[in-house]
Amino acid sequence: MELSTGFRQLVAEAESRVKRVQVTDLLEDAQRQNYMLVDLRDIRELWREGTIPGSIHVPRGMLEFWVDPESPYFHKAFIDPKPLILFCNKGWRSALAADVCQRMGITRVAHIEGGYEAWVAAGGAVEPKEKR
Repeated sequence: MELSTGFRQLVAEAESRVKRVQVTDLLEDAQRQNYMLVDLRDIRELWREGTIPGSIHVPRGMLEFWVDPESPYFHKAFIDPKPLILFCNKGWRSALAADVCQRMGITRVAHIEGGYEAWVAAGGAVEPKEKR
């Protein structure tokens, strides 16, 4: 199969349109109360690797439905939310997701450059995610 556009190009194009947040900036903001951190990773990734304390989990495949008040899947966490900072493992899914959020009209959205891997590598706090 030959693709006309690969994932790397899609991510690069999304990153040219969305705001990126550096892990060092987040680590300096210990309270993290001025925005909502959104973990887009698959639940199995959270069970295996943990998550950033205070973040909420939104499966990537449900983001568009959870943020849209017209959706039957709208999530109460997005009633008048703070600015959103999205993250995934490497920053690829979160760049694409931030781009989609902007296309939906969410103007206060960014993603963590380098994702959860960059967070862990920089010594960011991690909390376990329990299976329910």
